[in-house]
Amino acid sequence: GGITPFYSGVVTSAIQSATEKALYFFAYTFLKNGYVDITGINNIGTASNLVLGCMAEWAHLPVTLPIDCVTTAIQTDDKNRGAFVLMANILSEKGIGGFYKGIQAYTVLCLKPAIQYTVYEQVKKIVITARRVQAKTHGQRDVDDTLSAAEAFFLGMVARIVATMLTYPYLRAKVMLQSTYGNAKVKPTIPQMIVEQFSHGGVWGLYQGIGPELTRGVFSAALMMMVKERIGVVVRALIDGPARERPMPGAE
Repeated sequence: GGITPFYSGVVTSAIQSATEKALYFFAYTFLKNGYVDITGINNIGTASNLVLGCMAEWAHLPVTLPIDCVTTAIQTDDKNRGAFVLMANILSEKGIGGFYKGIQAYTVLCLKPAIQYTVYEQVKKIVITARRVQAKTHGQRDVDDTLSAAEAFFLGMVARIVATMLTYPYLRAKVMLQSTYGNAKVKPTIPQMIVEQFSHGGVWGLYQGIGPELTRGVFSAALMMMVKERIGVVVRALIDGPARERPMPGAE
């Protein structure tokens, strides 16, 4: 009773979210650096950023999908069994494949974080470029290439809204398909569900229930991007500090 049911599975959910974000940024940075090294192009375009984002999203699925599966099992378990018991049940009933149920849907759902981070990076690039032009106009040499906490927070919100608006109809169709047809042998495809929702409710039918999704996702993404930007500043300061203090070769 009380508020406890609202936090069922919160530990595994937190682990899954933290692991997902960490692996995503690691994979994205690795792929981005590899792309720059291979092509020699430092200014990565929107399309290339989107592809790299999708690849980075797919990279963490082998690790995070099983955690997500266990989290869902905990949240829907009436007997309040532990995570390890539920993991054993999934393995005994469905094998390893049970942890990767629904992975096909990620061929489209991987676009959501990819779009979000692509929008963030591209708009950030525009902001930094405008800042450099303005500094050059005023005769300033030193230009801050990072976003302030407020800028990162606001830009994170905008990026998440764009990504959610573009992918929500597919996400809602996926959920409706699972809840309406369950384990039925004959059921429509997700694109067919999208067409059905549009025919019954028009555009509103495609975006019904988007309010809570935006509220949860927007603030989560905004805080994450703000923290990421600040951590980046601290890490660069720690790396650049010793480098600046180190004397040049041959200097007395």
